[in-house]
Amino acid sequence: MSLREKLIATCHRVYEKGFVAAYDGNLSVRINKDEILITRSLVNKGSVTDKDILTIDNNGKLLEGSGKITTEVKLHLKVYNNRQDISSVIHCHPLYSTAIATAREEFPNNVFPEVILTLGKVPICKYATPSTSDLAESLTPFVDYANVFLLSNHGVVAVGDSLETAYYRMEKLEHISETIFIAESMGNLRKLSIKNINELYSIATKTYGIKINEKNRVTV
Repeated sequence: MSLREKLIATCHRVYEKGFVAAYDGNLSVRINKDEILITRSLVNKGSVTDKDILTIDNNGKLLEGSGKITTEVKLHLKVYNNRQDISSVIHCHPLYSTAIATAREEFPNNVFPEVILTLGKVPICKYATPSTSDLAESLTPFVDYANVFLLSNHGVVAVGDSLETAYYRMEKLEHISETIFIAESMGNLRKLSIKNINELYSIATKTYGIKINEKNRVTV
């Protein structure tokens, strides 16, 4: 399957999962160091076809395709131009994750072992008007290490070294966010201690060979 085909399939997947509604969201994947495939503006992700995929450069200039470039292209370029390790950016509005980004000042990072090891620290970016450079700049404090970003009163950005990685990070975050909602409706969240967290990091290194970016380490 080509990158273009994978991007189209992932668009359909985020719509089917309910991570976007109507014309919401935008997805992209890096072709090479100079070119990016990205969904055009005003297209339902469940209906994306080949003609809805545009090729742009690292400055957001249209290289191939017809249609308007998504106004959220600045979010994608902010990540690509600061992270050479990233090959895909997915921006959606999943219900529970977006609710946390709207209702809380911080994400409860010190609750679930799998979040600590697979997503790392989940930041909530300061609110900025959608489609503006300010929104892209809201990622600045976290862009060099975060795997997912909660956009205050807006949605989620997930990144990865492939479309699959970015998608699964989005899916994992939404699953955990729903679990948080259910757990809090039943009582208080039981948070892990710093000892618990350090044990996780030790196991991750010794058993799985996972190296954790120091900036992405969760603290109590």
